[in-house]
Amino acid sequence: MNANDSPTTLGAAMRCCTGFLSPRVLGVATALALGTRLALGDWSLWDAVIVLGIVAFWPLQEWLIHVFILHYRPVTVLGRTLDFPVPRSHRAHHRDPWNIDILFIPSHVFLYAIPLQLALWIGLAPTLPLACTGLATFYALTLHYEWVHYLVHTRYRPTSWLYDRLWRNHRLHHCKNEHYWFGVTMLGGDRLLRTAPELNAVPTSATCRTLGFEDTLGGGAHAA
Repeated sequence: MNANDSPTTLGAAMRCCTGFLSPRVLGVATALALGTRLALGDWSLWDAVIVLGIVAFWPLQEWLIHVFILHYRPVTVLGRTLDFPVPRSHRAHHRDPWNIDILFIPSHVFLYAIPLQLALWIGLAPTLPLACTGLATFYALTLHYEWVHYLVHTRYRPTSWLYDRLWRNHRLHHCKNEHYWFGVTMLGGDRLLRTAPELNAVPTSATCRTLGFEDTLGGGAHAA
């Protein structure tokens, strides 16, 4: 889908978003985890601790994933270039940021991420109800991440102060300088790690689209 076909209203954006696999998977995962949690009962203060802990860590997690995974730079070891599908996909997204078809979490990620999350939460949480609290919170925040990220790349501009702020922040990352403004749904990581400068304090980057690569899909040579 190109920019000319992108939704221009909130209703159209919502209808379009539900047609993609990632929001559907995350919606089902959130509903199942939350439904299981409600059915199990046995609520305690620890449920609130888990929710607050995940929310508090979320902005730092967004920053770390964006910087070290999405913006991973291929390295050559013993003559072999080490690159991975997720950063390659993200480089393609930077190359064509208004192409909605390639901006969601790649489908293959769910094949290992969901089983790994289930194993970690069920294996490490002291009780199954608390594991479901953690899973429901994580999936809900991830679904929200997908929605906000998608919305920023449509032609619809949010009217609320909060979402307009997120819209502006992420567009600066794509259109002003890719080395700053890494947060998508929470911006505390940028403030903490000093990647949220004043607009005029940093130059407009010539490599917002390429991230410094000639070939964003492959991991090609660094641009001279």
